[in-house]
Amino acid sequence: MTNEDYGPDITRPSRQLIDSLRPIGAATAASELSKLGIRDPHIKGLTSYKPGKTIVGPALTLQFMPKREDVHPTGEYAGPKRQKHRHVLYHSQPGDVVVVDARGDMGSGVFGEMMLTYFFGQGGAGVVVDGCIRDFPHARELDLGLWIKGLTPNFHVQTNIFPHAVNVPIACGGVYVEPGDIIIADDDGAVVCPVALAPELARKAGEHHDWEEFTRMRLRQGGDLRKYYPLDDEARAEYEQWVKAGSPLDQTAGH
Repeated sequence: MTNEDYGPDITRPSRQLIDSLRPIGAATAASELSKLGIRDPHIKGLTSYKPGKTIVGPALTLQFMPKREDVHPTGEYAGPKRQKHRHVLYHSQPGDVVVVDARGDMGSGVFGEMMLTYFFGQGGAGVVVDGCIRDFPHARELDLGLWIKGLTPNFHVQTNIFPHAVNVPIACGGVYVEPGDIIIADDDGAVVCPVALAPELARKAGEHHDWEEFTRMRLRQGGDLRKYYPLDDEARAEYEQWVKAGSPLDQTAGH
């Protein structure tokens, strides 16, 4: 069988575009996207279970629905056509992020050790689930980002939900996610960036990152918060001189 037999594939942004977003972080991305018209791109209610892990990559999406036993039986291995939590992983390419609408359910483990190990082996970057995974003692040994609501010993269809569709628009943590959207995630959380806004986000966030580096340096040196965050006219002139000087991080100045 081909990948198409397991649902549609996604259109992936260029590697260059993905790489242009790597330095900025979730907080800067959320702030700048709000200025670009995406009021609240933060997928809420999730915690990073791999502290220090940062990822940027395109979203493979998986949608769960409420359990109805005549539509999907309870058994863990309920026939290959129904195991759509596996189907989404068959589309995996290096750098991909699986984003799951698990309806916030805390009773079913969307992925376990073997599914996550397979995804990691395909080069996957991380999973973002508004629900739970299981087999965490093994999953945490993988170099895979995990943004989830919690943990459970239950398998994926044991309680209230079942996997319904692959690579369709979903709602994850209160946020609309399209297949191929760019996920930016770190210890602050996971943020969704529409591909069409990614070039402008990279440009704006790059500027934001640079002046925040300058501000951070000045505040460590005892600078006045009212002057340096945000930059007033005098501090902006200092910043521009700092950039012309090559952005030395040990520059000092009187305040």
